[in-house]
Amino acid sequence: MLPIGNCVRELRAESGEMTQGELGERVGVTRQTIAAIEQRRYSPSLETAFRIAKVFNKSLIDVFWFDET
Repeated sequence: MLPIGNCVRELRAESGEMTQGELGERVGVTRQTIAAIEQRRYSPSLETAFRIAKVFNKSLIDVFWFDET
């Protein structure tokens, strides 16, 4: 697992069950990319991370963090 944690899945659920595909469309990536980010198999680019945070009206550090454990 990558050291970048996130709460993207939880934020999608809080946003009326937004699908991975819907989020992907809004930020300009594929559904598979969103799935990989949520499963911590892929670290998004800084631009994509900011775009995801913006969709949920959150700051970057509210959505992504460095997991040192």
